[in-house]
Amino acid sequence: MTTTRQNKMRELLKQEVSDIIRREIKDPRLGFLTVTDAAITADMRHAKIFVTILGDEQQRKQSMDVLKHAQRFIRNEFGKRVRMKTLPDIQFFYDESVDRGVRIFELLEEIKRDEPEQS
Repeated sequence: MTTTRQNKMRELLKQEVSDIIRREIKDPRLGFLTVTDAAITADMRHAKIFVTILGDEQQRKQSMDVLKHAQRFIRNEFGKRVRMKTLPDIQFFYDESVDRGVRIFELLEEIKRDEPEQS
């Protein structure tokens, strides 16, 4: 069960980390990505940031490597923007929910095409 404080911090993490990635990280290996969600522990010490990345598997891996390498920088930038006693450790995870949604849509469309038309 998440508290109101956790929900506010989760939204703040999503917004600020997304902005930091977009404006501050200039690595050309970083592909087009979207911060889809965030999770933070009750003690506010650990945060998970979920991202989707446009591109093939190699581009996704490259972008995730860039994010993992930039974790400390992103945490420090987040600390400059938000006043907290303890900054959460930030980890990035690839959000596969979009890929699963696309796959389900494709399967439904395939079923729809294969159904015989009823008169």
